[in-house]
Amino acid sequence: MDRFEPRAEPSKFDERWVDEEAGPIVRSYAIARGRTQPRGVSLDLVTLLQYTGHEPPRDFRMTREDQRMIALCRRPCTVADLASDLDLPLGVVKVLAADLCHNGLLEIRRPGRPMQHADQQLLQRVLDDLRAL
Repeated sequence: MDRFEPRAEPSKFDERWVDEEAGPIVRSYAIARGRTQPRGVSLDLVTLLQYTGHEPPRDFRMTREDQRMIALCRRPCTVADLASDLDLPLGVVKVLAADLCHNGLLEIRRPGRPMQHADQQLLQRVLDDLRAL
C-alpha cells in the first residue's frame, strides 16, 4: 500500500474565506433575523423611505443596521440607495425597512401626483420657444 503523503501546496479548498483584516462574516439571514420576505409592506427598488422622527417602541430592539438605515433616511432615500449605502443585499434591506415601517420609524413617501391635464397653450408656447432656438 502507498503511504498517504500530505500535499506541499494547499488546495483551493484549504484557503480561508477571509483574512485577518477582513473581520467576521455575518450571514444575511442573521441580519434579517432569519426572514427572507418583508412583512406588511410592499417595497421595490424605487420606494422612497423617510425617517418619521418617532421613538422606537419599547419592545423593538434596534440593530446597528437599523440605526444606520434611520440615519440615511433623514432625507427621503430609495430602497436601492439604502442597499448600496449600507452594502447589504436588497432582500435584507427590504426586510429591515419593512420592520422599521411596521414600528413607525420609517414611512413610505409617495411621489407627488402627476399633472392630470397639461395646459395645451403652455405646451405649445414651450414647443414654439424650443423651435425658435
